[in-house]
Amino acid sequence: MIRNQQIAVATMRLILGFVFFFQGFGKVFKFGLNNVYENFFLKSYTDLLPDFLLLFTAYYTSIIELIGGLLLIIGFKRDLALYFLASVLVIVTIGHGMKDPIWDLSHVMYRTILLVGLLLLPKSLDKFSIDFLIKKDK
Repeated sequence: MIRNQQIAVATMRLILGFVFFFQGFGKVFKFGLNNVYENFFLKSYTDLLPDFLLLFTAYYTSIIELIGGLLLIIGFKRDLALYFLASVLVIVTIGHGMKDPIWDLSHVMYRTILLVGLLLLPKSLDKFSIDFLIKKDK
């Protein structure tokens, strides 16, 4: 049973990590951060929030998705990555809710479920990670 729990935690971490990583990778390297800001944030939310906040949010969420996703994939600084990624989910939820109070939650909800699940499950189950290897060596 313990092995199944360890595999479950690793699977949750990897899926969540890859989802965030590829989203951040696409924004940073495929579209470019300035294009993300101009074409997604500025065009959609300029009537709701000031430009400086939209610029910060576009860069912050994209970079956190990329770095946080990578950290989850390799299992390094897992909890810190989850905290920052949780902030992205909160920001996305607020932004979409401000724009359209009834919006499609499907791209946020499953990430939130995986993220909260990882935070609630004992970290000791996350054996397939760099964090575990570092702790094991001490």
